[in-house]
Amino acid sequence: MKRSRFWIIGAVVAAGGGAVFLAGQMRGGPATSYESLAVDRGPIVSRISASGAVSARTTVLVGSQVSGRLSEMFVDFNSEVKKGQLLARIDPRLFEAGVEQSRANLMAARAQLARARAQSDLATRDLERKRVLAERRLIATVDLDTSGSQADVAAAEVQAASGSVAQASANLRQAEINLAMTDIVSPIDGVVISRDVDVGQTVAASLQAPTLFTLAADLRQMQVDTDVAESDVARIESGKTAEFTVDAYPGRTFQGTIREIRNAPKTTQNVVTYNAVIDVDNPDLALKPGMTASVSFVLASRDNVLRLPNAALRYRPSSGPPGPKGPAVKKGPLRTASGWCGSKASRAPTRSE
Repeated sequence: MKRSRFWIIGAVVAAGGGAVFLAGQMRGGPATSYESLAVDRGPIVSRISASGAVSARTTVLVGSQVSGRLSEMFVDFNSEVKKGQLLARIDPRLFEAGVEQSRANLMAARAQLARARAQSDLATRDLERKRVLAERRLIATVDLDTSGSQADVAAAEVQAASGSVAQASANLRQAEINLAMTDIVSPIDGVVISRDVDVGQTVAASLQAPTLFTLAADLRQMQVDTDVAESDVARIESGKTAEFTVDAYPGRTFQGTIREIRNAPKTTQNVVTYNAVIDVDNPDLALKPGMTASVSFVLASRDNVLRLPNAALRYRPSSGPPGPKGPAVKKGPLRTASGWCGSKASRAPTRSE
């Protein structure tokens, strides 16, 4: 009986000690404080973010349709060009020789045509004489038939010679076109963005036209190709406003208008995005092709409304034992809509260190 009382008293003492120890640990943790912020009035904006790249609205790749060695270069990077302006020239000597050869072949074909016509005329007159003699029964019928066959053959040779002349004319025209293509000219008014060849380099255009220059039509009219997630693409539409920044000008915000949202999907690592094209005016030429843009699409905005930070509407307990820890309230311009609130001050719990 005494032994049982001893065990009961020991259990009570151990429980009391544990409670005292736990209370001491709770009192030793950091205290919880609250930061109060007043609800104010001002504009609120709801938006989604995406990334994109700046490019010219019209970009043309200028290539060569003939092969040869580049003999002259007349423009360089950032050169302004006009439509029809000479950009470069491929060595034309082989093509000039081809034109001369084609012209000589045409002359030979024309001479062959004249000879065939003369032979046809002779065969036709001989046939007429044979017909007169045959009517008088002065020649055999077989001689008349032979003359008729010879006249038909001569007429066919005239047609063949005419075809040879047409073929030679076409070959000459092709040779002249190839010679003209040795002059690389600008197809548009614009600016040379890149130059991919140098003087003396051999251009091979056997399979596809190699790119020699990249031209932008007008760098004062730019566009931003933006990848918008499929979960957000239904929330934007053409004609809406978009804002973006670039790393070159961190303190400057550029404005643009959504021109179109293309239906072609783009899948990268099972993430589907759609290209939203934004038109941007670039009067001071600050934007360069290829710049990375951080884009914000404005979905809705309200002016002169009650607002407070999103952090004041959320509560996140701390993972440790001391007590609750609230999110810190970030001061500064508000960028997202937080909801409708009363006029009283909001209290966001924060943890004091």
